[in-house]
Amino acid sequence: MKGVADAPGRNDTANAADEADTLNAADTTATEEAGARRSWWGAAFAAPHSIGLAVFTVVPILASLFVSFMNWPLIGERSWDGFGNYTRLFSDPVFRTVILNTVGFVVLYVPLNLVISLGLAAWLTPRIRHRQIFRVLFFIPTVTPIVANVVVWRMLYQPDGLIDATLQSTVGAQAPNFLADEKWAMFAIVAMSVWQGFGYNMLIFSAALDAVPENLIEAAQLDGAGPWQTFWRIKFPAISPSVFFATMMTLITSFQVFAQPFLLTKGGPGTSTETLVQYIYNTGFQNQQLGLASAGAWVLFVIILGITAVQFLGQKRWVHYG
Repeated sequence: MKGVADAPGRNDTANAADEADTLNAADTTATEEAGARRSWWGAAFAAPHSIGLAVFTVVPILASLFVSFMNWPLIGERSWDGFGNYTRLFSDPVFRTVILNTVGFVVLYVPLNLVISLGLAAWLTPRIRHRQIFRVLFFIPTVTPIVANVVVWRMLYQPDGLIDATLQSTVGAQAPNFLADEKWAMFAIVAMSVWQGFGYNMLIFSAALDAVPENLIEAAQLDGAGPWQTFWRIKFPAISPSVFFATMMTLITSFQVFAQPFLLTKGGPGTSTETLVQYIYNTGFQNQQLGLASAGAWVLFVIILGITAVQFLGQKRWVHYG
């Protein structure tokens, strides 16, 4: 009798469980359908950008890789060449020279850019009056058209220009012809590039320093830390992610330098200031060897990729997140 009496209760419990499972399944189906609709809408909104990225970035990159294995004159018959373009590149003494020129520019430009921008950012504390005006003034060269900058710096560097005239009037010495002297031409390009490019990193560092918690700085000062110790022990670790980002971007853009040497010296005197991107430009559009130019572009890509990978592997030692 007891088992018979308990049977209806067990049936009710089983029915309730079935109904709950049915409701959960319906909710899950509705949620999945809603998620699918949102995914389709997201894909529809992202489609124009994705198509543009594929057409104007991915396809040209793959096409350039294919062209780098071809003997591909701008006008004329094209043929498969395998690794012939890469062999010709590394056997060309001019190509080796422009790689050394590019590395020399990077070695000079990147540290100077980072040190000057970080130093100015550290100086532009909230205690400095009119700091916003200084920020704008330091950033103006970055957004000024490079052709206008080149015109100004050519007038500074040329014989009887401002630098030469100042030296003659003060110490009676004549300045070297910076843009025509192989010893000075690259330094002249680096100086102009640093003047034009430090403002961007300065803003990044300045914003990062403003975000450092004030209580950490006050605690360090109460413990007797001086300005130098406070900067290197407290501020620099806090802004190290920003320093890493700025270093990576500055390295990448410095390996791609083109406009400054092209406009200032045309790569001269001789090939003393010709960079890798200028070599690619000259090979592709002046010598009309698109296959060889594409091979040079992929060599540049591998160099930048390798340096970026090394930087990412080494960041764990000095970059502090959170």
